[in-house]
Amino acid sequence: MHETRTTGGRATARPSRPATVLAVGAAALLALAGPVHAAPAGGPLPRDIPDYQAALDLVKSADVHDAVCRFLSVPLPQGNAAGDVQRIPDQADPCQGVPAFTVNDPLALNELAPGFVAGTLPPIPASVVQLSGLVSGLNAPVNGRKATVMLAPTDGGGWHLAAVRDGDGDAAYAGKATPGAPVFSEPQIRGWYQLGLTSVQPLNDQARQGLNGQDSVPLGDYQKLVKARYADKQPGSAYDTAGMSSGYGSAPAAAPSSTPALVGGAGAGAAVGLAGAVFVVRRRRRTAD
Repeated sequence: MHETRTTGGRATARPSRPATVLAVGAAALLALAGPVHAAPAGGPLPRDIPDYQAALDLVKSADVHDAVCRFLSVPLPQGNAAGDVQRIPDQADPCQGVPAFTVNDPLALNELAPGFVAGTLPPIPASVVQLSGLVSGLNAPVNGRKATVMLAPTDGGGWHLAAVRDGDGDAAYAGKATPGAPVFSEPQIRGWYQLGLTSVQPLNDQARQGLNGQDSVPLGDYQKLVKARYADKQPGSAYDTAGMSSGYGSAPAAAPSSTPALVGGAGAGAAVGLAGAVFVVRRRRRTAD
């Protein structure tokens, strides 16, 4: 599953990811869901997720439900349809004709911490990952399609709708986390891992390839691997300032991706239409390093 996100509320540049983007007009999408600053309600909240109740309220809101309906109402591009304009059906109820569904509770989306990659933090569990966003899948496929709601942190606290994407891989992997064993991604290679007290374990083939075929790697060895791959490509590096896609590059190496996303801004190379109610399909290439 591929994706793109807005950059609002993020303090650092994002790694490059494969994405075919269905970008909705800025005015249309910004009306769907604004920043949320609700205080957490009573009851237990998932650990290490700030303002979780606000995120939960957002994914259960009518605005997000309507955003998912709008996304699902646009057919997936076929063949060489990249670049074609696909119009959102003009109807007062965006969920008209869409089978009933609910959005699941949000889950933590963790990625590698820049300090761990740079080698400035020690190879201990607390240094490896950082919370980058939240993901919520649907309770069931809709007309055979799965989708994922992506939330990004808002400056000053709370969460906002960042994207709706086709597929549910991120949410499925995020759901494998257990107390004391978080799951995280290495998005440049689409690798998913589980973090242990002294090692990382791959959860998919891409991660296993990233560990040179091993089923488990000590944290110190894993740090050496990611430092060699990315330490010279972080935001602010020469690689970054040369314009190579926020420091993680879009070198001419790999095949284009093909999975669409409805996004709320122009981050990560997304093309945002100037007029509402129009989706524009674009393709991006994925770096192999």
